[in-house]
Amino acid sequence: MCTRQIMVDTKKSFPRRAFSGIQPTGVPHLGNLFGAIRQWTKLQDSDIECVFSIVDLHSVTLPHYSVKELRSNIEIMTASLLACGVDPDKCILFLQSRVPEHGQLAWILCCLQTIAQLQHFPQLKEKTSGMKETPLGLYLYPVLQAADVLLYKGTDVPVGEDQLPHVYLMQDVAETFNKRFGTVFPSPKPLLVEGPAVRLRNLRDPTKKMSKSHPDPKGRIDLDDTPDEIRSKIRKALTDFTSRVTYDPEARPAVANLVALHSLLMERSPQEICDSVQHLDTGKYKAEVAESAVQVLEPIQRRLREHLSDRAHLWKILDAGSLRAREIATRTLEEACRVSGMAPA
Repeated sequence: MCTRQIMVDTKKSFPRRAFSGIQPTGVPHLGNLFGAIRQWTKLQDSDIECVFSIVDLHSVTLPHYSVKELRSNIEIMTASLLACGVDPDKCILFLQSRVPEHGQLAWILCCLQTIAQLQHFPQLKEKTSGMKETPLGLYLYPVLQAADVLLYKGTDVPVGEDQLPHVYLMQDVAETFNKRFGTVFPSPKPLLVEGPAVRLRNLRDPTKKMSKSHPDPKGRIDLDDTPDEIRSKIRKALTDFTSRVTYDPEARPAVANLVALHSLLMERSPQEICDSVQHLDTGKYKAEVAESAVQVLEPIQRRLREHLSDRAHLWKILDAGSLRAREIATRTLEEACRVSGMAPA
């Protein structure tokens, strides 16, 4: 496990506020639902103020994106979030590019970083694999992520363990700014996703996370997959030569992945799932997992279709959320500019 001492500012306290963003990559898959989106819906019902963003500025870090596809993906992601229970009355849900202060603060924070710091960022090598040249946006996107959170004085950042380096950079950026100009930003701390969602893997390759970046679409279940598509994908999911259903992520990662998925769908522990299906072999067990997925996704898919039937309304929701977000962002940027000499004292 990746560990690090979380920095705490003892001179100034900040009210708890969670910030999280998701890229508009089209319809989310079950990994998104159980990893990020379910955490959002739990947080919005807690006593922590929540600011959630569709981070379209991060989607243009690669220069050859489709304009038409990006616009459609923003609509689809908005509809998907609403269908999964994200409630604009309980949180701020907005489109990143509608709040120009993100780019302004990112520039100020970029000027406090070095190329060497960003070159050694863990995910950069993975993201630039196979590229002849590295787009500047890929170097700078971790700082934009830091600006996303710090602009709202975010104290809590929902992440998986693989995203911890991003939170650590946010802490470093906040500390660098605060030491030079005075305390403006909190030091964000990670809210780690725990439980089976951490182990939800690709159905065809359990060494990889369930992700849209994997070349085989059969390895993930998208929220808009038809019942037949869901059954087919789970039926073809990788298992092993042992017929008994057990939960052992180390020795039997493929079968454990199905159990993890089933436990998330049924909201039961992996051991409870295994105890309840001892009469099934893995072949018959797959059918049970598939039916659970079909049942859980049916109401989500119904709401998704309803939201997508009125795309103009989706933009109105984002516009309203963006106005609320700008109220916070404007105050923070003004404070940052004032202490750093770019506005009257």
